Amino acid sequence: MDHPQDEVHRHSLEDPESFWGHQAEHLHWHKKPSAALAKTKKSLKTGDEHDHWEWFPDGEISTCYNCLDRHVLAGQGHQPAIFYDSPVTKTKQTFTYKQLLEEVETFAGILREQGVKKGDVVLVYMPMIPAALIGILAINRLGAIHAVVFGGFASGALAQRIEASRPVVILTASCGIDGTKAPASYRDFVEGAVRASSWKTPRTIIWQREELRWEPLRPNLGERQWQDLVKDAKARGVKADCVPVRSTDGIYIIYTSGTTGLPKGVLREAAGHAVGLHLSISYKFNIHGPGDVMACFSDIGWVVSHSYTLYGPLLTGAASILYEGKPVGTPDASAFWRMVEEYKVNTMFTAPTALRAIRKDDPENKHFTQIGKRGGLKSLKALFLAGERSEPAIITMYQDLLKHYAAPGAQVIDNWWSSESGSPISGVALVPHAGKHRKTDNKDHPPIDVKPGSAGKPMPGFDVRVVDDDGNELPRGKMGNIVMATPLAPTAFRTLWEDEERFFKGYLKRFDGKWVDTGDAGWIDEKGYIHIMARSDDIINVAAHRLSTGTLEQAITSHPAVTEACVVGIPDALKGQMPFAFVATSSDIPADELLAEIQKLVRAQVGAIASLGGLICGKGMIPKTRSGKTLRRVLRELLENAVHGEVDKPVNVPSTVEDASVVEVARENIRLYFKDKGGKHGSIEARAKL
Repeated sequence: MDHPQDEVHRHSLEDPESFWGHQAEHLHWHKKPSAALAKTKKSLKTGDEHDHWEWFPDGEISTCYNCLDRHVLAGQGHQPAIFYDSPVTKTKQTFTYKQLLEEVETFAGILREQGVKKGDVVLVYMPMIPAALIGILAINRLGAIHAVVFGGFASGALAQRIEASRPVVILTASCGIDGTKAPASYRDFVEGAVRASSWKTPRTIIWQREELRWEPLRPNLGERQWQDLVKDAKARGVKADCVPVRSTDGIYIIYTSGTTGLPKGVLREAAGHAVGLHLSISYKFNIHGPGDVMACFSDIGWVVSHSYTLYGPLLTGAASILYEGKPVGTPDASAFWRMVEEYKVNTMFTAPTALRAIRKDDPENKHFTQIGKRGGLKSLKALFLAGERSEPAIITMYQDLLKHYAAPGAQVIDNWWSSESGSPISGVALVPHAGKHRKTDNKDHPPIDVKPGSAGKPMPGFDVRVVDDDGNELPRGKMGNIVMATPLAPTAFRTLWEDEERFFKGYLKRFDGKWVDTGDAGWIDEKGYIHIMARSDDIINVAAHRLSTGTLEQAITSHPAVTEACVVGIPDALKGQMPFAFVATSSDIPADELLAEIQKLVRAQVGAIASLGGLICGKGMIPKTRSGKTLRRVLRELLENAVHGEVDKPVNVPSTVEDASVVEVARENIRLYFKDKGGKHGSIEARAKL
């Protein structure tokens, strides 16, 4: 007999009308849809058409109403909605649903007076403070579209997004606070972006922070102080009701952090987003409503936080943690576990990068065990990981810790998704039978087993396949391109903002419209578990053998001294490419000894063909985006330049890089490596160690 998670998934694909129609009944509709799914055609400028789909096509809905108004009207206004926790400002604040609704009603009225109307775009460039969530919900309340930009991007990246989205208002703050660093002024970034963009946004509303104020304000250029506007609006009783929108109207644009080219504006649609997220957070994350607490440790500039800091928890009436801090350094590696204890967190969501940082700062897990021994982690039912591949070693370590100190049966769950999908494409559902509307206890039907190294099984609505480069489906266990059949699940995008051509060319054209290309590579095993090994362009072709960077990194990080690894391909005259590793360690193990041990692991776990063609061991040299994705392309370009004797040649570093100085550290390590090798990379014994 199939597991309930498999049954639910099959039901969602075989009968999407009844499955998603039933899920839609959990929400309030201003106009109920007559159908859940409609098949359509989409025209391109070339005159060509491609098959398309629409979710809940003739319905009308307000996501803000479903997140706030309906809970207050149901008598739940006293329940906590947001726990704001900011160690960088030594501030804590709780918003009940009633308080949050009042703030959103007022600010929506302010935006309306500033000229914002249904269908307009408002850009949000803010730190992790309550005003950011209030602003986003107020935009949604008016039927407008929000485009949130990570509040740390420099002027160039911000200008691109202003140019593309053409906002009528910019919501921002006077500064952001990044850990223990000095407050970063947002004024220079915003003003620089506005100057660089041909689109001139007429109004900018600034939340003043006392740590660093935006002064002087320039009313003649449309600058207004947020707090002053709120004070005046409350004195005048200004409020705005919810404006329902059509199911297929956009509610937000999120620009992908793509490592090459201009960012893509993923458009999220109202009804599919609300219905799909409501199912996702209850079915997968076991967050159902009042009394439940979700902690999603991701910046609101990323899709994860859109879905599970803001919209997901509020759609159910649960509480959500808004954290302004770091996993380490604010003040130490106990930050996450302290909040689990203080707020009685049930489900936690973070990136593997954060857990690696905690492990590096607290290798013996003293903070976790100290809080765990006093029972402070007993509320925690699951620790979810996403944003990048989770190596089995870190999953196994935290699974063992949860077994001893968290709620009975608590699991570490890797899941795979993207800005385009809006919610997890795969994972483990904590309440696997919820999609079939049974009771929500797990006595008879516990979740499927967690398989370290796998991103779980497909979630409802996502039909995941593995195909070769010609689009032919591959058998189980065979690595290839991971694709999805249409229609995608309701949370997923159906187009890019004002760019249907790019949507078709980027996601459908490669496989003649038959499959949606995810850009990821991997395989599905015999039991249906999905293994994401790399981006498709991170496959290394060694003597006609396709090796994934993820497989190699998994072998390397199984060494107890290795805390992080990044593998890229380096040109090789004989084999075409050879794998080359950048490795960080937690100890001072001798370089030669470490290399020999890693080579044994690689040969044993992957095969002799996968032997490394070079290795550099050092600290702070693996560049990442602010969302935690490793920029392998940058390291690959640095290596290829060095192979050709051009180590100082500039490389294209995307604006999404978290710390650009890391690229120069990597360049210097590579320079020393090639100097030591006399300009060659063939001998595996040579490397630089800093």
